[in-house]
Amino acid sequence: MRPRARGFHLVTDEIVGQLDALTKINIGILNLFIQHTSASLTINENADPTVRADLESHINQAVPENAAYYLHNYEGSDDMPAHIKASVFGSNLTIPIQNGRLALGTWQGIYLGEHRNHGGERCVIATITGL
Repeated sequence: MRPRARGFHLVTDEIVGQLDALTKINIGILNLFIQHTSASLTINENADPTVRADLESHINQAVPENAAYYLHNYEGSDDMPAHIKASVFGSNLTIPIQNGRLALGTWQGIYLGEHRNHGGERCVIATITGL
């Protein structure tokens, strides 16, 4: 995935657009795994972008930068907070597939949580199983 600014980004269409095999699955499972320790995947509101902004604001207050007790800060003040945020939100998602489509709820979308100021490209591995 292309580099993104820090925050939560709706990436459902980008992911689905790269899964040619998805349309051939009648019933199955999609597993997504992000290969990074400072970014995350989660599912949430897909219509109102203020949800993504509020998530970013809240997690930045819950996990602040420059905490005096952080020992791991080799790559800057966002280093350890990014690892904590990635652990809180998680590195993988499992989504059902029905009739060639992701069985997400009406208002659900896949978010990439970019927790670094300059995170760079992110790699998400997709594994599809089904019939």
